[in-house]
Amino acid sequence: KLHLIVNHLSGIVAAKLTPANVDDRKPVKELAMNLTARLYGDKGYISEKLSQLLFVDGIQLITSIRNNMKNSLMEMSDKILLRKRSIIETVNDELKNICQVEHSRHRSVANFMTNLVAGIIAYNFLPKKPSLKYETVKSNQLALFF
Repeated sequence: KLHLIVNHLSGIVAAKLTPANVDDRKPVKELAMNLTARLYGDKGYISEKLSQLLFVDGIQLITSIRNNMKNSLMEMSDKILLRKRSIIETVNDELKNICQVEHSRHRSVANFMTNLVAGIIAYNFLPKKPSLKYETVKSNQLALFF
């Protein structure tokens, strides 16, 4: 599996390759080593232990909740950004289809790694990448609800 951390401009910040039988939560600590602030993920990354490990390093892990979990308070901006997780799926699609990272018959490990690194480099040079246009507007206006 190729694990990626992508920023709001769809630039690949960190990448790690693991065998298919490795839990998705395992490489997150290493991938997020030099990051701060917030990290958004899907329901597969829900883990109290992982959240605490990242929190010690100054990273807040934000995930949606499973059906059997209690609701928790979340800022509106975090809810909006959590819904924009489709950007990572678009990045994965571009890596597979445009940069041709997914190739099933490599003759050696070195050939596989060369193809993977070349695909990631090619992705970084793409002129147009999917991005998130999100900006906060501070206003002193009051909202009335009836």
